[in-house]
Amino acid sequence: MFNYENININYEYIDNKKENTLVFLHGWGQNIQMMLPIANAFTKDNNVLVMDLPGFGKSSEPSYPWDLDKFVDMIHELLKSLKITNPILIGHSFGGKLSMIYASKYKVKKLILLSSPYKGEYKKIPLKVKILKFLARIPGLKSMANFFKKRMGSNDYKNATPTMRAILVKHVNYDVTENLKKINVPTIIIWGTNDTTVSINQAYEIEKLIKDSAVIPYEGMTHFAYLEDKQKTINVINSFIG
Repeated sequence: MFNYENININYEYIDNKKENTLVFLHGWGQNIQMMLPIANAFTKDNNVLVMDLPGFGKSSEPSYPWDLDKFVDMIHELLKSLKITNPILIGHSFGGKLSMIYASKYKVKKLILLSSPYKGEYKKIPLKVKILKFLARIPGLKSMANFFKKRMGSNDYKNATPTMRAILVKHVNYDVTENLKKINVPTIIIWGTNDTTVSINQAYEIEKLIKDSAVIPYEGMTHFAYLEDKQKTINVINSFIG
């Protein structure tokens, strides 16, 4: 556990003393487990950090409604404590939005965004039930559904505490356009063409705002495209990080 302003942050860090350190950040209402199917593929040849963001998984809930910059500063302090510099950030949805802000404020090597909104266009927040239904549909991930029922908690808007609800509102309404203009590292943007949570149009808008970036569309896939074709995602990341 890492303590940040009396908030306990649960994380797992595999330090192989390699050149690249990959930092995986999950989406809203999720936890470490949603990133492990991808992260586990990189633990042999890279250093890998996964964490439960505050208010999710085994991490404590903030004592007041943090804004997104506060989340980013917490991540930076955790990385500093582990002596991680110049990381490769890989973020899904909410975690991707945090990655964008981080890359605009602190040094990173590369950026990988997985269905990550940069402004408030959500049609529907991906709630616990939606995630569980998704897991049950995907070969190889069905066994994770029961695991998640017990461990994901119910930090969606309906069942969340007032603090987490307030944070969610901040997240949905926070436009990071100006942050994107400051990012100057190679970036790939993975997005499902059938994402009904956040339109793929945002992917192409992000591509225009980040100088050295490219969209990789996953045809017919959803907000969880990175897991729907897990092997493709692993291959794309492997190729991108070198």
